[in-house]
Amino acid sequence: MSADLYPDQTALRVPQAGPSDAVSAVARASDRGARIGVVVIALSWHCTIGLPATERIRGELTAPSVVLGTWLLVTVTGVVTGVRLLRGRPLPAWPLAALLLVVDVTVFAAVGREHMFSSVNWVRGTLGWFFVLILWERRMTALLGMLTAHALIALAALLAYGMTTAADLARYTMHVYGVSSLPVAVAAGSAALATLARKRAQVAATAHALAAEREAAEQVRQERRDRLGRAGEAAREVLAELADGRADPADPAVQRRCVLAAARLRRLIAESDDVPDPLLHELRAAADLAERNGLAISLVTIGTPPPLPVRIRRRLADPLTAALAEARDWARLTVVAGPDEVAVSLVTPDRREDPIRSGDDNGDSDEGDSDSEGDGGVQHLDERDGKIRWTQTRWRR
Repeated sequence: MSADLYPDQTALRVPQAGPSDAVSAVARASDRGARIGVVVIALSWHCTIGLPATERIRGELTAPSVVLGTWLLVTVTGVVTGVRLLRGRPLPAWPLAALLLVVDVTVFAAVGREHMFSSVNWVRGTLGWFFVLILWERRMTALLGMLTAHALIALAALLAYGMTTAADLARYTMHVYGVSSLPVAVAAGSAALATLARKRAQVAATAHALAAEREAAEQVRQERRDRLGRAGEAAREVLAELADGRADPADPAVQRRCVLAAARLRRLIAESDDVPDPLLHELRAAADLAERNGLAISLVTIGTPPPLPVRIRRRLADPLTAALAEARDWARLTVVAGPDEVAVSLVTPDRREDPIRSGDDNGDSDEGDSDSEGDGGVQHLDERDGKIRWTQTRWRR
């Protein structure tokens, strides 16, 4: 796009913090829903399937107290892990993984050969969900590794009990598939949904940012068109008066009107230039025009102005442009800039017959001192003591 559509890129740049925060919020919401689902599944499965079966046939177990004790240990571990996971402060994964593997070996040894594939062997179907809990923020390979270790422990128990018939091996295969497929599917699906939600949120945020940028560009273009129309109307008016003989070219007031109209047009053109310091560029354009009209002017700059929106630059430059149009003999223009403040001062000889102007004739600038939000924090001072006239505009962040 052309520069006159975007006279100030700083004013149009859309902040990225907002969209980024929104994308992260969507991803967190999706991930939190998946965490809640895994915690509910793990604890529900653990409490509604493993415990009733263990209580029902506890007298037939080789070591019922070991089976119940490990069940209670895993319950407490699952509750604490689930609470910390939902709060976003998960416990260290690998110590918990080692604890669960020890419980796995212990329960397989305690249930005995008769209950190897029954529901009383609660680690067979429950432990995979607790692996998902403790390894939630880890890679999928970590979960697959833990499930592989779980399957190898079951295989070792199967061989230790001498259960090597085709039927036993088939049941073992189905056991491995059943206890592994669902946790892996839930973990992979949750990660995929969170990724998809993040991507969709990024697309939506990008679309909103582009829409906001287009709207800002249209506003800038319309404002620039309006200002150009007002400046052109003022120039046409004075030229028409000169052409009709209603204005005298020797009249100082008419000369000031011509200089002011030319300064406005010059500054509007300077606004669209792609330069490192737009404010200094616009002030130099006004100073050059005044110098061409015979004014001895010096321009002193101290520091580098920070990036400023067009409306702030206008409020800083407009009163100085009007004062330069009225100046005679000499002028000194000073720009003092820092990261959070810019002060532009103009000193000219004081001519009592000149009215004090704090804005231009077309209403481009506000009149008098201002420090309101609508003025962008720009203050305007205009003082005279009979010898010099001092005009200053100041912006503070």
